[in-house]
Amino acid sequence: MSTGVALSIKKGEKLSTKQGAGLTAKGRAKYNKATGSKLKAPAPNPKSDKEQGRKNSFCGRMNGVRKRAKNNDRAIASMKRWNCPQVS
Repeated sequence: MSTGVALSIKKGEKLSTKQGAGLTAKGRAKYNKATGSKLKAPAPNPKSDKEQGRKNSFCGRMNGVRKRAKNNDRAIASMKRWNCPQVS
């Protein structure tokens, strides 16, 4: 991450690619505290139009990352976790 917040799989702040990649609640809290951000939990099964918009936006961004990155394992894993149609 370009912000300089060090997150670790061993400390339980992010998930491994086998577990679906992405941040845990502990990792989101640490990142939000360090940067003043407001990261939210994943929305793989949206219950509202607003959550569906978040999911569509995330899947679109990650699809671009998946196509362009040299090592796209984490992007693919996170897209699977969010149930993105491009990866299913």
